[in-house]
Amino acid sequence: MTAPPERLDVTVDRKLLEILVCPVTKGPLEFDSNRQELISRSAKLAYPIRDGIPIMLPEEARKIE
Repeated sequence: MTAPPERLDVTVDRKLLEILVCPVTKGPLEFDSNRQELISRSAKLAYPIRDGIPIMLPEEARKIE
C-alpha cells in the first residue's frame, strides 16, 4: 500500500488576487494559505482552490461565520 500523495501548498499570484472578486458581492477576497481558500468576508463564503485553480462558484463555496 502506498502513502497518500503529499499536499502541495499552492500560493495565489498577488496580481490574480487583485483581479478576482467575490462573484456574489463583487467585494475583495483574502487568501487563506492554510486552508487553500479564497475568503469573502462580506458574503461569508470560502471558495476552494483545487490544483491551483480558484473555484469561484457560490455553490462550491463553504459557508463561514
